[in-house]
Amino acid sequence: MAEQLPLPLPARAALGREDYFVSRANGLAVALVEDWVNWPAGKLLLVGPPGAGKTHLAHVWAAESGAQIAQAAALPRRDIPALAGAPICVEDVAAVAGDRAAEEALFHLHNLALAQGQPLLLTADRPPQHWGLSLPDLASRMEGTPSATLPEPDDTLLAAVLAKLFGDRQIVPGPDVIPYLVRHMPRSFATAQEVVAALDAAGLGKGRRITRALAREVVSGLAPEAGGAA
Repeated sequence: MAEQLPLPLPARAALGREDYFVSRANGLAVALVEDWVNWPAGKLLLVGPPGAGKTHLAHVWAAESGAQIAQAAALPRRDIPALAGAPICVEDVAAVAGDRAAEEALFHLHNLALAQGQPLLLTADRPPQHWGLSLPDLASRMEGTPSATLPEPDDTLLAAVLAKLFGDRQIVPGPDVIPYLVRHMPRSFATAQEVVAALDAAGLGKGRRITRALAREVVSGLAPEAGGAA
């Protein structure tokens, strides 16, 4: 039987507060973000690996605070005084490293926002001492920013992340698929995204339901060392 051609339908991530699952692994970071009116110095740096939910949590915070969300690399093209006049979230701040214009824009936004008493949320995939900033004043301000960390997931959070990723793609896996994945796949947010995307492609391309057998094939293909007894 000929394989079906997968349709390039993008997943639509659900970014509401009701879609954000809180477990022991991420509970402290979520609590710190939600307590934004009490942030020391009015700012917080949210650090976590790719896929950890930084963007989702940023959107939750923006909805609660009325904040705008800006990409750090695009700051040189933005109206910095206008951004600093309201709560603001800057995503992927490590991306400004080595770009003088972007570093200066972030520096000015940081200073203007705090001077006007506007809360500032920053997101990054690693702590600021590893960004490679060239502007000393910006580096000192970033390294002095209180931070919250989203660690790699525990079993409960990984199961919830997988369920959300399937839901974003409108996929209903077999009832034993997520428990199997939690036991056998590498424990990371990035791998969860990769596995769900691979299952989506394999299921659509081969006209197969998302079953434990298909999950075993995908996990074995992505990371043979992570496999185990079925």
